[in-house]
Amino acid sequence: MHPPALKRLLRVLGAALFVTAANVAAAAPEKPAASPNDTCLMCHADMAAKGSTGKAIGVDKAKFATSVHGQMQFKCTDCHSDVSIDKLPHEPKLKPANCAACHEDQVKLYQATVHGKAKAKGNSVAATCGDCHGTHDILKSNNSASRTNFANIESTCGACHGNDALIAKANLPGGNIRSQYHDSVHGQKTNAKGGAASGAPTCTSCHGTHNILAKADPKSRTAHDHIMDMCGGCHQRVRSNFGHSLHGQLRQTGMSAAPDCVDCHSPHRIQPHNATRFQVQVINECGNCHKEQIETYRDTFHGQVTQLGFTRVATCASCHGSHEILPASMPASMVSPENRVTTCRQCHPNANANFAMYSPHGNAHDRERWPLLYWTKKFMDWLLIGVFAFFGIHTTLWFVRSLRVVRARRAGRPTD
Repeated sequence: MHPPALKRLLRVLGAALFVTAANVAAAAPEKPAASPNDTCLMCHADMAAKGSTGKAIGVDKAKFATSVHGQMQFKCTDCHSDVSIDKLPHEPKLKPANCAACHEDQVKLYQATVHGKAKAKGNSVAATCGDCHGTHDILKSNNSASRTNFANIESTCGACHGNDALIAKANLPGGNIRSQYHDSVHGQKTNAKGGAASGAPTCTSCHGTHNILAKADPKSRTAHDHIMDMCGGCHQRVRSNFGHSLHGQLRQTGMSAAPDCVDCHSPHRIQPHNATRFQVQVINECGNCHKEQIETYRDTFHGQVTQLGFTRVATCASCHGSHEILPASMPASMVSPENRVTTCRQCHPNANANFAMYSPHGNAHDRERWPLLYWTKKFMDWLLIGVFAFFGIHTTLWFVRSLRVVRARRAGRPTD
């Protein structure tokens, strides 16, 4: 074949082969690029792996895949923004994950909380997002395995507020709050089967979630001025009764010294109102403000029996009420002249007007207000002293005479 013709043939064949190869390449599916997560897991899939500081750096691939972020197909570098897949290995110490990149509002609330302020001051044990929500295993709150699920809130908060060593290290207020709450009437209900449906509050029900503030902060849900409304969110009837009571009216006038719910029931140790232990101990809470009344009550039969731990006698609430306490001058009060007999008949069915004249707070030391009681006590005191003095002197003289008789008999002398 003539050389020029051969060259032309080769050029035609080469062009045909090029077009065929291009068509084949275009028809073949492209190989997907490797996920950055797979690159990270080459080191971090080892759950026993530790970083340069000794901190565990392992990531459970399966848990991350089922987490909120994993289901949304987040990449590691979405949260760890100072890591570049093109520059590995990365620096030993990375910046904390920036949750605010997606959760700006929640982080802003957190920064103003007692936890956020403590963290900003350098408190290394103050709770962060990861302490409550987790890190690579974050689940939605409606998931029963989530740290923020209603059934798990106690253990989540208790990781800090139930750890005695950490409580002492960080000087956390309130002591071991988890154990106090767990044994309370609220804790017993939330930890019972079907606790989420019981309506009983857990930690976040009272303190909030991303807006937890110190109780000294006027904006806090647990501030003294907000306690009535917070508890009243569940106990609406009690809130209404208390609002009309003497204590409730004093609180509404701005008297901060007047008691609210937690002053009598405590914040975390709340016991059933019909429990013997509570009924006996709550008398002491009344005495914190009404010192004279508790002293005079303790001098009575009622008071002395309650000190022995029995509740089958009248306590403060038996006569005055509990949430609906009113001054005796008001006709609706349980201790008003109109209702006193009815109040006494709760325990003494045969009580009459004369019976109801008995005063459980008569002060035998107050001569001006209770002259008869004062002089009666004085008479009884001197009578008791006189009796003991008389028989003491009599016994002493008899003892001396007995010694003389014994000695006379031993000496053989007459004893008369």
